[in-house]
Amino acid sequence: QVQLVESGGGSVQAGGSARLSCITFGSTYSRYLMAWFRQAPGKEREGVAAIEAGGGHTYYDDSVKGRFTISIDNAKKTLYLQLNSLKPEDTAMYYCAAAATSASFYPLLTRTYNSWGQGTQVTVSS
Repeated sequence: QVQLVESGGGSVQAGGSARLSCITFGSTYSRYLMAWFRQAPGKEREGVAAIEAGGGHTYYDDSVKGRFTISIDNAKKTLYLQLNSLKPEDTAMYYCAAAATSASFYPLLTRTYNSWGQGTQVTVSS
């Protein structure tokens, strides 16, 4: 497993932007499938975006396509999520996740991942 620490959340007005960061601690970082999930109060955790090991293919939930961008800086061992054109319905706790596999048929399902960060809150006001 790897250790994951998120940062970058906060309060943003609708239409605004934010960037989340997830620093990873683990010697095999470059072999992990990485993802961002979110969970709103009273709702299940849902996959937002994922990226294959080392910065390969990316996957997005339909609700964020064209607005969010997932990326990796391998040198800094950091995963990013750029959030643009934010909507109130994007309000949630955002979690970074890692799976000890380079790719998966189910990159946006929680059961694919075995390492999780503590989460960072994003609140979008209208």
